[in-house]
Amino acid sequence: MEDFQTTKSYWRYWGKAKPRNDGANYHLLAYHSLDVAAVGWVLLDPQKHLCKSLARQLNVQPEWLQAWFTFCLMLHDIGKFFRSFQNLAPNLSDRLVPYFAQCVYEKRHDTLGFCLWNNLLSRRLVDIIPSTYLKSMTSWVEIVCGHHGQPPEVIRTIKPYLLEEDELAAEGFVREVSELWLPKDLEPTIDMKVEDLRRTSWQFAGIAVLADWIGSNQDFFKYMDGKGEEISLENYWKNFALPSGKNAVEATHVGITPANPFSSIKQQFAFIENPTPLQNYAQSVTLNHSPQLFILEDVTGSGKTEAAMVLVHRLMSAGLAQGLYVGLPTMATANAMYKRMSQSYRQLFSLSALPSLVLSHGARELSAEFKKSVQLGEQRTDTSYTSDEPSASAYCNYWLADNRKKALLADVGIGTIDQALLGVLPARHQSLRMLGLTNKILVVDEVHAFDPYMRRLLIALLEAHAAQGGSAILLSATLPFTQRQQFVSAYATGAKFKHDTSINQTAYPLVTQLTDASVLEAPVSTRESVRRSVRVERLHNDEMALSTVLEVANQGRCICWIRNTVKDAHKAYKELLEAGMPANKLTLFHSRYAMIDRQRIEEDVLQRFGKTSTTTERKGQVLIATQVVEQSLDLDFDVMISDLAPIDLLIQRAGRLQRHLRDSEGNPLLGENSLEGRPKACLYLLSPDPEHVADQNWLRTLLPGTQAVYPNVGQLWLSSRTVLQRQGFNMPEDARDLIESVYGDDCNDLVPSALQDASLRAAAELKAQSGMGEFNRLKLEMGYTRSSAGQSGGWDEDVNIPTRLSSDSITVALARLENIHLMPYAQTKEDAWSLSQINLPLEEWNKAERLIPTVYSSAIDNLRMRIPQLKWLQILPLCSETTFLYDPVDGWHNTEKSATEASI
Repeated sequence: MEDFQTTKSYWRYWGKAKPRNDGANYHLLAYHSLDVAAVGWVLLDPQKHLCKSLARQLNVQPEWLQAWFTFCLMLHDIGKFFRSFQNLAPNLSDRLVPYFAQCVYEKRHDTLGFCLWNNLLSRRLVDIIPSTYLKSMTSWVEIVCGHHGQPPEVIRTIKPYLLEEDELAAEGFVREVSELWLPKDLEPTIDMKVEDLRRTSWQFAGIAVLADWIGSNQDFFKYMDGKGEEISLENYWKNFALPSGKNAVEATHVGITPANPFSSIKQQFAFIENPTPLQNYAQSVTLNHSPQLFILEDVTGSGKTEAAMVLVHRLMSAGLAQGLYVGLPTMATANAMYKRMSQSYRQLFSLSALPSLVLSHGARELSAEFKKSVQLGEQRTDTSYTSDEPSASAYCNYWLADNRKKALLADVGIGTIDQALLGVLPARHQSLRMLGLTNKILVVDEVHAFDPYMRRLLIALLEAHAAQGGSAILLSATLPFTQRQQFVSAYATGAKFKHDTSINQTAYPLVTQLTDASVLEAPVSTRESVRRSVRVERLHNDEMALSTVLEVANQGRCICWIRNTVKDAHKAYKELLEAGMPANKLTLFHSRYAMIDRQRIEEDVLQRFGKTSTTTERKGQVLIATQVVEQSLDLDFDVMISDLAPIDLLIQRAGRLQRHLRDSEGNPLLGENSLEGRPKACLYLLSPDPEHVADQNWLRTLLPGTQAVYPNVGQLWLSSRTVLQRQGFNMPEDARDLIESVYGDDCNDLVPSALQDASLRAAAELKAQSGMGEFNRLKLEMGYTRSSAGQSGGWDEDVNIPTRLSSDSITVALARLENIHLMPYAQTKEDAWSLSQINLPLEEWNKAERLIPTVYSSAIDNLRMRIPQLKWLQILPLCSETTFLYDPVDGWHNTEKSATEASI
């Protein structure tokens, strides 16, 4: 038996410590280092896709890569050899190094470890680590030291943080693991290029984060403090670390669910008797045996989602992917997609498997299977190091407790596109997001809905996803030519395609397929049942709109009025109530509801106006809504009013007008040969007259809030003029002309001079938004390093990194007062705090925050400490003084007006 206290000083350092004494109260640093490495060894199984793919990109052997990165992971926590870190849990045992007050923990252990290697060990270990390794090893150590979700800093000196005996202990540990595990048989064919390492470093960083989290799970890796049987590193690896690593990774089930062979669209969608032309294309198109990009453009209701899922199934069946993530523009559209996918996703996988499906934000349909398979029960935590540096298990518990992020580790994730976009921003754990997308198909719906800032981030994401060998499918009903070219070019750049990627096809509907061989543009036809002719009539003012709503409702038909702002939606809703509209016939739906109320209203809206609704649910019903209904929700209205919006959004909104075949009473009709029984579809457009533009206030006089939402008034004028001159449009024949008549290169020259200045300012602002996206995004080509954040402000928590610039908003958790305690507004057994959240404009929150009585300050602080997921959120107690701010029927009220009303 060795005497660990005298022969090897690295045994005197703890790596994990329990907050209370129940058994061994600390885990030796040397053992924890091997635990994490063992997880990495299993994750990088040379027979699995992940290791093969990374090895191919680096031009190395998979077996070598597994051994090499495992060795690197053994060094991930060398920053814990610093006395400043050891001081964080003093007096654990007299067998450990003693407390030394002069070493203050002012720099995190990930940064200290990287700088220990960079400043000291890289020079001291030249006698044991070959120069072939040393030339690139600093980059590898930087990757593994960034295991807490962001790259380590570079600091000038480490001397204030450690003693000489700490240096010697760290050096001794690295020497021993080098002797035991450094790959000795370097393959002569290894030709790893710097740019290839930088390219793949993001995935390796994600592996390091995941390995550290799994390797910190005490359910598999029991604490061993060396007080009992003394075990050498070699024996610990063989008898403890490696077996535990295999069990721990197996329990997560991450990325090991086999695909189901594809036969036809009916596997996922048994209800489809006659596939649409687009769906038939998806079933028959030749798939290249490499990652590829598809862009599907077709009218609303053409079955784009089902066609995309057929392509997903075929790509998975061909071994080109093991799962997917579907990114949507809003939570409402994500909810709708989740419900659709929950009925079919199992068919993508082996029938004996239990694949995970997760909605990536707080919602009631959370997957119980995923909680079980990915170990989402709370791990037993070890001691957090400082208030801003939780331990691995503690931090990842916070991370995984946030439902928005679970989807990136699931077999199938459905959520907002924001969670994927954070993968190309300097947000903590972005590397884990990128790893989650590895070998998955990225499906992005409604890509036309992205503003220039988000579009620039999506371009970066497509490039990054292609670089790591992922396929992508983009869906849109209305995509301008220039944007389609941008997406194609970005994917080709990431995938390093060498051929010409120029597009030229103007047909519609259209499928664009990009492979490593060519760009193929395939026109497809549209099924007859979704061809539509929409009449457009202008309403001059709000009074005409209100009169139209009442008239349609009195006729027993259902109508939706889409307003561009929440304020205008509230106004219309209240005016209709005052005009005598029965409350049970009138629904208000917008974005400023707590999640639980938003889900309730969304479900009610789908029941009243959805595909299967009948005259019983629809008769005389009125929906006042904002943009939450214009995308992905399968709604069908007899008549629609829309505030003036850009042409692509008007087309989207009209897609909810007589979307499904119905008889004259509004009951669904079955069969492709059925005839629509309702009067010809009419879209009433609330718009100023495009033929009379007196001055720059052309729009503001009628729709004062719209120009803040859609600032390019020239594009709004072009949209209004286009549809009113035509007196409507036919789909799909007019789709391309409509889009290019507003977004074409020469269209701005047609805008009236009175609107030119505002239009040019808006165009400049949109260009600035795109520039901001370029400024904020990670410079992925630099690799996983601190400086890859450029000048964007550096790395930060994801809640502080914007994925959207459309408005300054903040997430707030609503709390109700119960006796003396603050409880979640949502009174549910599960996910109550997630369902109590609401997104508010920052200006509104600032007003509301001033109304919170100071007596609740300590209760709010305690709540944040007690509930991990609330740590980064604002909390608003709905106490007696502020109840007027929120109502489950109206949603969020303007605080100034509400305060006045309350005082009266």
